[in-house]
Amino acid sequence: MKLGKTSRRDFLSAGLILPVVGASARMGFANTTAGLINTAGERFERAPSSPVKLQMRTLGRTGLKVTPLGFGCGYTGDSSVVERAVDLGINYFDTARAYLQGNCERMLGIALGSKRKQIVLSTKSLASEKEAALKDLDTSLRELKTDYIDIWYCHDKPSPDKVTDGMIEAQRIAKQQGKVRFSGLSMHSNQQQMLPWLAKNGVFDVVMTGYNFSMDASMDAGLAVAAKAGIGIVAMKVMAGGFRALKPSDPMYPKLKQEGTHLAALKWAIGRPNIATTVPGMTDMDQLDENIQAMTSTLSPADEKLLAAHLEWIAPFYCRMCGQCEGACQKGLPVEDVLRYLTYADGYRQFAMARQEFQTLAPVHRDVRCGDCGECTVQCPHSVRVSDCMARAQELFA
Repeated sequence: MKLGKTSRRDFLSAGLILPVVGASARMGFANTTAGLINTAGERFERAPSSPVKLQMRTLGRTGLKVTPLGFGCGYTGDSSVVERAVDLGINYFDTARAYLQGNCERMLGIALGSKRKQIVLSTKSLASEKEAALKDLDTSLRELKTDYIDIWYCHDKPSPDKVTDGMIEAQRIAKQQGKVRFSGLSMHSNQQQMLPWLAKNGVFDVVMTGYNFSMDASMDAGLAVAAKAGIGIVAMKVMAGGFRALKPSDPMYPKLKQEGTHLAALKWAIGRPNIATTVPGMTDMDQLDENIQAMTSTLSPADEKLLAAHLEWIAPFYCRMCGQCEGACQKGLPVEDVLRYLTYADGYRQFAMARQEFQTLAPVHRDVRCGDCGECTVQCPHSVRVSDCMARAQELFA
C-alpha cells in the first residue's frame, strides 16, 4: 500500500498564522554510504540490517517483554519499513481499527506475515458498545491476518464516564474466546484523573498515554501509581507534535537549525521511569535508523538544552494536553481535540488523517468559526494562541 499525499494547497502555506514546519530533506539528513549526515555535519551511522541486541523491559503484570522503542503504525504506508524494524529487533507494534480508514491494519498484517509470533501486537477500537467493539475486533483479526491480539485497547477514553460496561464486557468476552491476551486503555489527556482510577479499577492490564518532555512533571506521580498497581505503561505522542524540520522562515530557525530535537525527545521518553515502551510514528528508513539510536544512548545536557529551546519555539501552537481548557469554550468546542488534529497536519504532515479526525466532530462543532467570536474565553496556561490555532484548523479542515 502506498500512502497518498493529500493537502489543501500545501496546508495553505502562503500567509499562515502559525509557523508550519516542513518535512524537507527527511529531517535534514543526507544519505551516504557510511551512514547519515545531519545539517550540523554530525554523522549518525545507519542501523545495520541484521538484528541489533536490544534491551527488553517487562510490560507490567502482562509479563510481556518489549523493546523500549516500539513502532507506532498510525500513518505508516511503506510496509518495508515495518519489515526492517522487525529484522532489527523491534518487537512492539501498535495500530488501530480507525487508522488510515482500516488500511493501516491491512498493511501491517501483510508486512508482518510469518513474523507475527515474533512480536507483541496491539490494536484499538473506538467503540463504546459491546457488539460494535467485538465487531471491530473480528475485523482487526481478519485484516491483521492473526487469530489473536496481544493487547486490545479501548481507544481514546479520557475519563471514567467514557469507559462503558459494554466495553468492559467486550474485553472479557474477547479474552475468554482467546482472541485477546490482555486488555488496554488509551488516552491523550486527563492523566491526573485517569491513571489513579485505572490503578484502583483493576480492569485494564496496559495503558497507552500521551507523554513527552513538554508535560507537567506532576504526571509522573500518576504513572508511578499505575506502575505500582502492575499496569504496563506505553508512551505515545513522545515527539511533542513532531515538527521534525525547520525552514529558514521559521522564527526559531537560527537557534534550532541543527538536527537532534527529535532524537532527544525520544531519548527523554525512553529514559523516564515506569515507561515500558514508546510508539513513535515512523514512515521511512531514515526515521527508523535514527530512532534505533535512542536505545543506545542516554539523554545528555546538550539534549536537555535543545529540548528546552524547542519547547520555547512550539509553545504558541503546541497543545500539551493538560486538560485545563475543558469546558472553557463559550461555543462548547472540544479545544484539546481540535488542537491535536492540527498537530497531525502541521507537525506530522498528515493532512488527510487530520481532516478525517476533524470530520468526526459533531456538525454543530464543525460549523463554528472562531473568528465570529468577539473574544476567546479559553486562556491557555501554557501560552498557546488558542483562537489563532482553532481558526487555522477550521480553515484547513472544515
